[in-house]
Amino acid sequence: MALGDFISIVFMAFALGMDAFSVGLGIGMQAIRLKRIFIIGLTVGIFHIVMPFIGLILGTYISHNIEGIAILAAGLLLCGIGLQMIIHTFLKKDSPLAPVGFGLFVFAFTVSLDSFSVGLSLGLSGVETVLAIILFGLFSTILTWTALLIGRRTHHLLGTYSEILGGCILFGFGLNILF
Repeated sequence: MALGDFISIVFMAFALGMDAFSVGLGIGMQAIRLKRIFIIGLTVGIFHIVMPFIGLILGTYISHNIEGIAILAAGLLLCGIGLQMIIHTFLKKDSPLAPVGFGLFVFAFTVSLDSFSVGLSLGLSGVETVLAIILFGLFSTILTWTALLIGRRTHHLLGTYSEILGGCILFGFGLNILF
């Protein structure tokens, strides 16, 4: 493999992981334990491996039929999670919204939809495809952990307003996907 090809794959993996980073900042502004941060990062990384793999298998035909619907669903889900975080702050319930259970899979699926599209368009073969998919998962995991830890640190600086800020970030990111 040429150095230029490797660098291209690294940049692609970094770009795909930045979605998870952006959303992770908002989620991390809640009071999340380190164990939960670890699990969220791993789950997002696994989804960033599985989604492009599925994309490679399904091919370009399917991407043209469902890509618009998938993007719409991702944007609406992020807006919904953001609104729920904002409303939660005003209701002052004791249980914070955190990606757990089914919500964790929805979160990981939402931030990995773009890697599905990239998987559909990957024209790589053999080891390069495996390397690309592994790097997608690795970068997404590390960037998610980083964002959640930054958000966790920021949460303590901002107090109760951090959930509003986190909800606004998620809502804004959802609007960005929609428009």
